[in-house]
Amino acid sequence: MVQKFDGFGRFQRCPGTLPRRSFLRTGAAGLSIAELLRAQAAGGAESAALAGKSMIVLWLWGGPSHLETFDMKPDAPSEYRGEFRPISTNVPGMEITEHLPRLASLADRFSLIRSLTHESPGHVNSTHTLVTGYPGDLTEIPPYKPKHPNAWSVITKCLGEKRPGLPVHVANHVRYDGAAYLGGGLEPFLVQGDPNSPGFQVPNLGADWVAKDRFASRVDLLAHLDHLRRDLDTSGQIAATDEFSQRAVSMLTSNAARNAFNISAEDPATRDRYGRNIIGQQCLLARRLVEAGVRLVTIDFPYVPGQKAKSWDDHASVWNIFEEMKMRLPVLDQVVSSLITDLSERGLDKDVLLLVMGEMSHTPRLSNFQGQPGRDHWGRAMSVFLAGGGLRMGQVVGSTNSKGEEPQTRPVTPNDFLATLYHAMGVPLSTQFRDFAGRPIPLVPNGNPISELF
Repeated sequence: MVQKFDGFGRFQRCPGTLPRRSFLRTGAAGLSIAELLRAQAAGGAESAALAGKSMIVLWLWGGPSHLETFDMKPDAPSEYRGEFRPISTNVPGMEITEHLPRLASLADRFSLIRSLTHESPGHVNSTHTLVTGYPGDLTEIPPYKPKHPNAWSVITKCLGEKRPGLPVHVANHVRYDGAAYLGGGLEPFLVQGDPNSPGFQVPNLGADWVAKDRFASRVDLLAHLDHLRRDLDTSGQIAATDEFSQRAVSMLTSNAARNAFNISAEDPATRDRYGRNIIGQQCLLARRLVEAGVRLVTIDFPYVPGQKAKSWDDHASVWNIFEEMKMRLPVLDQVVSSLITDLSERGLDKDVLLLVMGEMSHTPRLSNFQGQPGRDHWGRAMSVFLAGGGLRMGQVVGSTNSKGEEPQTRPVTPNDFLATLYHAMGVPLSTQFRDFAGRPIPLVPNGNPISELF
């Protein structure tokens, strides 16, 4: 059950939620997609009014160091500032790393949070802390599933689909994903593979791969059995199940999803702009998806193919942070600047929020392993990049001290950060969930939207 307070101490259902009910999996081509669509759907006037918002999340797995990206400290001692130098942007007073020159020319179209802070020390618990608003388990024992619903599941549950025939949430990788007590069916539509490959396609998207007579017979069987169950139903939930089954069939038989995923239809010049590599084409695919009507796209960007690093986790004991950053940052610069420009040119920048971040940062003070420089885990100060979504751009929120160790002004908690995302997307902050024991759990405990961004 998902609920919110109505202002009089009473519970109300979160807009767009529907009661869960299991139904027959027919084995037809992808008809089990209906379970996903059922839990993702939203209805009612309030959710319809919010249907315009979408979000693209570029997750820099491992945690990018703020001192090598968006919060340079050129006057700090050498063991803090590192090898890179800042460059000016087109926003007076805002500087970023020299390895992001394209973004420097677009600074008026994005904003930076430099004072996000948390105490979680590991990758799993930091991810949990940032995407649920509740501190993660410090033991980090498998299975790595959040104990509270993450932001992506909340958005899926409360806002639902933006356009019929398309999934709510599309992801290229699932990393510590989970809806906890919101129940099943809120998982993203997973699209793996390399969109840069000439033969790239999304498997089983459409019914062409199943004989038409076989597909039709299974749809008819589902309809027949649902009709029998509907005669016995007194709550109206069977009718709701029928609706989701019909949406699953619609997704398989319509052209909306197929066209959105058909990246080969994109102008070659646009594909070149993003970069002919897996990360560039995943970001271009994300733009195609939100333009077509997908609510949320999450892209896992752990590394650039061919480099030694397999994440942004730049310990001195595994690789040289500066060598790896010199390979990663130009790719980040290209894909993010392309997304910002492309979304703006297509008139989508007000309705699509672009978020670039990882689960933590790395220590301001450099470490050294056999002459190799690196940085270790650090959550007490980290930077977050936001663009579009109708937010106020061209500014920096908060600051860190002279060595980048902790917030100096305007500290932002994970709950403040999540409250900002939910408010921007249109999820009521008064929403409450019922946990497995039936207790009401706040969506964002003690968090407030970052006022400077609105």
